[in-house]
Amino acid sequence: MAIRRIVKYPDPILREKAQPVKKFHARLHKLLDDMAETMYDAKGVGLAAPQVGILKRVIVVDPGDGLIEVVNPELFDLEGEQLAPPEGCLSIPGLLGEVRRANRLKVKGQNRYGEPFEMEAEGYLARIFQHEVDHLNGILFIDRAERVFRPEEEEDGAEEDSLP
Repeated sequence: MAIRRIVKYPDPILREKAQPVKKFHARLHKLLDDMAETMYDAKGVGLAAPQVGILKRVIVVDPGDGLIEVVNPELFDLEGEQLAPPEGCLSIPGLLGEVRRANRLKVKGQNRYGEPFEMEAEGYLARIFQHEVDHLNGILFIDRAERVFRPEEEEDGAEEDSLP
């Protein structure tokens, strides 16, 4: 396993559409392992292959209760709505955004061996899946955000509100 360089905005690869994975072999397994290690090293909760410079439809996510790998993910049956918490992105450090996302969804994809699977996600996990699948389509959270801000701006505002 290896930690890969995370591509940063405005690198044009982040705006390209990733291609489906057709071959499930050792190189894909290495990519998945490296992506997980890179995500954990960066203290992220999700990472898409374009964020490490690979235009393939591969994501890894971990909301805090275990790694989920999805190859060729598709989201469907999106329901409800959520706005908080603010989203950040390993490819756009220093910015957060308020992004309206579905609250519940189903994810269909394949595991590292090409075996199909389907799962449901709600709340925070649903938000992570939507964020990462957007990356596969060249969409960034700043494109969907109702408001983009720096975390320190939010902290400054909170301090001002608490002043007598």
